[in-house]
Amino acid sequence: MEAFQTHRGVLAPLDTANVDTDQIIAKQFLKSIKRTGFGEYLFYDWRYKADGSPNADFPLNRPAFQKASILVARNNFGCGSSREHAVWAVHQYGFKAVIAPRKGEGNARIPGFADIFRNNSGKNGLLTVELGEAEVEEIFQMIGRFPGLEATVDLDEQRVVLHLDEEISFHFDIDPAVKKRLYHGLDDIGTTLQEKAAIDAFEKKHDAQFAAGKK
Repeated sequence: MEAFQTHRGVLAPLDTANVDTDQIIAKQFLKSIKRTGFGEYLFYDWRYKADGSPNADFPLNRPAFQKASILVARNNFGCGSSREHAVWAVHQYGFKAVIAPRKGEGNARIPGFADIFRNNSGKNGLLTVELGEAEVEEIFQMIGRFPGLEATVDLDEQRVVLHLDEEISFHFDIDPAVKKRLYHGLDDIGTTLQEKAAIDAFEKKHDAQFAAGKK
């Protein structure tokens, strides 16, 4: 898995809440048994018109955002199904991080990301950054004023820095285990292999006990 430590790139706005996985990667593009090639179909029904021509009104098709690598969305991004392809499509398109706001508090709280999407992201090298609602609103406003604005997402410092004449930065929280996975590029297999010595010792002991029991 590709490691994520720090990344600087252009911010792209997706000013829509509750973006579900069928909008991220529609079901007709899930026929491949490979884990590659999904990026070109990201947001397909929004990026293209019915005749197949690009939709000039969709943010990712605007010149200022065509090389964007940090997506700024609204709350509950990645809701809907559990399809892991949604994360693959976002990552393979070229986004390294997605920023979204939490909304409300307590039982009324709506997270920035759907749980399954966030969990799948951490296993596939895509960093999800949840900020406060006012903080994300400020980022949207800055992108509107400065199309093509760049930001740095620093996983080690857990900060998002907007590169303006006067820098604006935001701290974000992240589960330490997910941070470690992303920072070292460890997917499930890589995480398991970190315990290889203990696994080998257990298997050696188990084999010896099994052999002794057969005598």
